[in-house]
Amino acid sequence: MLYTLLCYNKEDVVWSWSKEEDDAVMNRLNVVHERLVKEGKLGPALRLLPTTAATTLRGPDMVIDGPFAETKEQLLGFYVIDVPDLDAALAIARELSAANPTSVYEIRPVALYLPEARPNAPKDRIKAY
Repeated sequence: MLYTLLCYNKEDVVWSWSKEEDDAVMNRLNVVHERLVKEGKLGPALRLLPTTAATTLRGPDMVIDGPFAETKEQLLGFYVIDVPDLDAALAIARELSAANPTSVYEIRPVALYLPEARPNAPKDRIKAY
């Protein structure tokens, strides 16, 4: 089953990290990343630019600079993982949280999967919801 792990944090804190602080967090996260790649569990994982780089579309015609989501923590990035169940997804989120304890991880099952984006995925893991 595919899950998305959404990583939230206060971006003013994250984007004010020194290069050394950022490198230390990324090195801790990469330990988890590398293991997940070897186990075939890690799909796309992206780090997003700050919300100041965001554009929001409301309805078909209203384009607004900025994110305008009602939250005190911003979405920093996400992981797509291929694991058997929620317990396995939680275990991975706990590892990521241990590597970056100031972040919050939201776990959501993937509702729509485009198989052509990952043609070698095991067919027994592809489900429509």
